[in-house]
This record gives sequence, C-alpha cells and structure tokens, in this order.
Amino acid sequence: MGAHRSRQKIEPTRCGLLKADRRDVYWEYFGQQDRETVALLNGLAMSTDSWQSFLPLLLDEYDVLLYDYLGQGQSSRENEAYSIPRFCGYLKGILETLSISKIHLMGISYGGFVALDFARLYQERLFSLTISGILLTHEELFRRYQELSLRFYRAGPEGFELYTYYLYEKIFGERFVRSAKDHLESMRQNFYDRYQDHVYCLIRLTEAQDPFFDALDENLPGYQGIEIPALIITGAEDRVILPRVQQKICAILSNARWQEITDAGHVVYVENPDVFFGNLKAFMREGAASRGTPGHDP
Repeated sequence: MGAHRSRQKIEPTRCGLLKADRRDVYWEYFGQQDRETVALLNGLAMSTDSWQSFLPLLLDEYDVLLYDYLGQGQSSRENEAYSIPRFCGYLKGILETLSISKIHLMGISYGGFVALDFARLYQERLFSLTISGILLTHEELFRRYQELSLRFYRAGPEGFELYTYYLYEKIFGERFVRSAKDHLESMRQNFYDRYQDHVYCLIRLTEAQDPFFDALDENLPGYQGIEIPALIITGAEDRVILPRVQQKICAILSNARWQEITDAGHVVYVENPDVFFGNLKAFMREGAASRGTPGHDP
C-alpha cells in the first residue's frame, strides 16, 4: 500500500518474544540504539510486517520499534479475552528488555487506544505521543460501527468476506481509491487470506475495546493528566471516526495539537505517507536539541 514499498524486506536489528501472561509477544527493533526511538502501534488487522513499506521514511532519523498484540502476526493467538492495558504493559516490558527509558509513541486507529492508555499509565516513558484515526469520547456512531463489525465477524466465512468489501470501501478517501483502484482488490484479498482462519482474533481484539470505553469516565482524569506533547493527525474524509470527533481529543489532552490532512480518509499513513511521516518526524524533532541525548539507559 502507498507509494513507498520497499523492494526487499528490511530485516530488524533485533527481534524476540516477550514472555508475558504465559503468552508470547513478538517484537522487532530497527537501529543501533544510538538515536531516539519511535514505536509504531498496529491497527486492528495489522502486524509488524505491515510497516515494512514505511520504514524508509523513518529510519533516516530514528530507530523504530514494532510489536504485535496478542492475536496478531507472530504473537500468541489464543482464543481468549484480550486487554488494552495489558498490551500497554507488554510494550513497557519490551522497553525494559531493550533498556530503553523513553520513546516517541505513534498509534493509528486501534493502535491509538493502546497509545492513549500507555500515555495514561506510563507517561514518564514518553517523549511525545502521536495518534491518528481514534477517539476518546462516547460516540453512538462508533458504537454502532463496532457492533456491525462484530456481526460481520461472527457471520461465518461469507459474512467475513462481505465485511472485507465493506471495509475497503469505508476506510479510504476518494483520491486514494481512484489512484489505487487497480490494487484495492489484491489488498482486500490479502486481508481476507490473513484472517479467514483467525477471525476470532479480530473478535477478541474488538471486544477489548469494551472495557476501554466502560472505564472512559473513570480514567478521564488520567487522560487529562497527559502533559507530554501530543499530535492528532486526521484525514479530512475519515468516515470511520469523523474529524470533528477526533478533534474532541484536543479538549482532553492538555498539550495537544491538531492536523487535518485533505484528500485522506481513515488511514492517512497509507493514503499520503510523505505528508503523514513528514509531519510525524517534524513533530518528534521538536525539543530534541534540549534533550541532548537519546532515551537509552546506560
């Protein structure tokens, strides 16, 4: 997806399995740990491999950390309840494994839930927070979208295949669909092939959002207490989570700024990677001179 596909796979400098809760959590690290690190948090149906196309846009200036939640990629895929706060704890465990004290954190879509909770729980481990395609308020339209997605997942193979057509109509903006129309079917088919035998993982990941929203009011002071610089990047044509809904996050986070990208839908990083990652890097550079050294433990 996008204009920056790598011609060959970029191999991680280090990779491993974090052992946690009797499960395996897969991670990859790109770099020599002599620069600041940005962790990229997966969307719902992604894995570490999903970022391969975009690594060249970051590795010229930053080290990159990736990991798969339970139910994704090379992490454990047990059919059991998943937990967003536990996903945050796994990231903290990976940082401790790598002896990294602070990172920049970027989460897109589902990864935004994980990013926001990580910032609430472990703000001291962050230089900055960037989120895209996410919300932090109770919204009836999103609740109905989540419920509809679960109905598709539970409707058997034909229902799931129908969902993949629905999804690939909904998540992109008009310009990207026109420019990538010859590739959309192969993208959709790849998504179907990856999950046709593991739809329960999508169900479990989606269900993990319920406790997140159930605790939203109780955890609101924690989100309001996030003081690190935060950037919210929104596609002007996002039909999954409307831009006005995403903008409400600015009223919750005390040090947040807002960027709306024209001609993009829910997945700005795919639809306009040069703009998305260019803005991300410009944001992460701010304050670097005053910090002086990368965020690694001696």
